[in-house]
Parts: sequence; structure tokens; C-alpha cells
Amino acid sequence: MKRPVAFITGIAGFAGSHLAEELLRCGYIVCGTLAPGESSSNLATIEKDIKLAELDILDADRCRQVTLRLKPDYLFHLAAFASVGKSFANERLVYRVNFDGTLNLLAAALRLKHLKKFIFVSSSDCYGVLSPKNKTLTEQQPFNPISPYGISKAAAEFACLSYLKRFELPVTVARSFNHSGPRQSQDFVIPSFARQIALIEKKRSKPVIRVGDLSVKRDLSDVRDIVRGYRLLAQRGAVGQAYNLCSGKAVSIKSVLQRLIKLSKMKIDIVVDPALLRSSDIPVIRGDNTLAAKKLGYRSNYDLNETLQDTLDFFRQKT
Repeated sequence: MKRPVAFITGIAGFAGSHLAEELLRCGYIVCGTLAPGESSSNLATIEKDIKLAELDILDADRCRQVTLRLKPDYLFHLAAFASVGKSFANERLVYRVNFDGTLNLLAAALRLKHLKKFIFVSSSDCYGVLSPKNKTLTEQQPFNPISPYGISKAAAEFACLSYLKRFELPVTVARSFNHSGPRQSQDFVIPSFARQIALIEKKRSKPVIRVGDLSVKRDLSDVRDIVRGYRLLAQRGAVGQAYNLCSGKAVSIKSVLQRLIKLSKMKIDIVVDPALLRSSDIPVIRGDNTLAAKKLGYRSNYDLNETLQDTLDFFRQKT
């Protein structure tokens, strides 16, 4: 039986590298793209088993050339400007990468005669501000994004559905909630805490962690659960449907930091840094994963403590 070919944009990124490992384990031929000058260090253990191509997704011609050459059965579009916090200072770049880049990949995918699924990785940030503030979010929740990142992802979702309606491109959307784990950039909250703790343990930093608003609550998953969801979307997801990939629970960032400090057993002081406070922070984000559980067989296999331990251990080795 012919092995299916999976093409991952952003394969060397945090989630992309984990998705590559997941697909290899499940028998796929895996290929993917690196942005110009991007490191492939996240792929060190599997690079010999995959095919890589350099691609700037803002180059429409190159998108067509690379996609046609690789001839994937499944296209997973993960490449993006992914930081909500940094999106405010890089608004135009975010829109170009996340919207124009997606348009280029959609147009390229139209050239593929045997494409079974185009999986677009979107974000819970599309939901934005909601009422009541502790509402559990289903896929029917209206979009109300407030960050350039969320706006760009919402716009790209609409573009994907347009290509389905206009050209019958088999698009399915993964609406991912917050996820963490080994290899995530320190621009995000859990790896930021983990890196600071690792530096403190090695006596390379004072025993102080500077934080923003710890009262916000987020639906946190392990990246290894989320990428398994991406694979399940390719295999079982309905064309035209978006699926929340999440844990279904919201935990405070304060409790996350407390758990990390407990794993360290170091005496660490917590100091609120006004520079890290964002007026646009949404108080509570919690998703409903009923649809993904029922239709895809999606579930969380990793406990939050396991995610935190693995992330902390990653930075202990890296720093």
C-alpha cells in the first residue's frame, strides 16, 4: 500500500517538528519547508527521514513550484507569525505572513490533482473578547478578535472557506487553543517561566521571576496532543468544518507558575513587571472539544504536570 505524503509548512517550528514526528510514527512520508535562513535544529533527530525545501510563503511562484514538486496527499499549513504579544508591534508583517502567505498556499494547492485535505491551523485567538467572560467556547462562537494575530488568523480562515466554496478545495480547520511543551519559544509564557527557572537553578540568574498578569486563565494542552489532533483532522475531519483542539479546562497562569516552581524546589520570588502587562489580555479562554472528541476521537493524553516537567527539563538541558 502506498504511503501517504504529508507536506508541512513551518516544519522546523515548535508544533511543526512535533507534527513531523507524529506523522512519521504513523507511516507517512513527511516533507516540509524551512523559511530562508531558518534553523532545522528542532528536526535534528528526524532530519534524515524527511524531505526539506526552503520556502518564503510570501513568494507565490515558489509556493507553486515547491508544492507541485512534492505532490502531497495532505498539506498542513502551520507556517505563521505566531506570537500574539509581538503581533501588536508587527501588525503589517503579521497580516502579510498569516493572510497573504495562506492565500499563496491555497492557490498552490489548487494545482494538486490528488490532494485529500488542506489542514489550516488557526487559533482560539480568533474568538477574542467574549461575553460572559468565563464562557466555554464552541465552534459556533462568533469571531471578535482583538490582536493583529487573531485578526489575521480569522481572515485566513475565511479565505480557506472561500477556496472550498469557489474551487472545492478540501479544507479543514484546526482551531488550536494554547499549547506548550519542549521546543517552544521563550516568547510564550510557559517556556519563559521554565527558562528563567533553569537559569536560576544554575545560579546564572537571581532567584526572581518577573511576570505579567497571573490572574488570566487559559485552556492549556500539550503540543503532542495538539499535533495528534492535526493528524486526526487529516484522516477523519469533515471538509469545511473547524474543530476546537483543546483540553476543555481553564487554569490560571498563577497556578502554572506555582507548579513549575514546585517542580524546581528552589526558593523563587515572583515580581510583577508593569512592562509585561497587556491591557488587551482576555481574562478567561476555555474551549469545548466535544466535536473533536466525538468526530475525531480526540482526547488529551498528557497531563499538564507532565507538559510542565518536560518543558522545564528541555530548558535545563538547553540553557
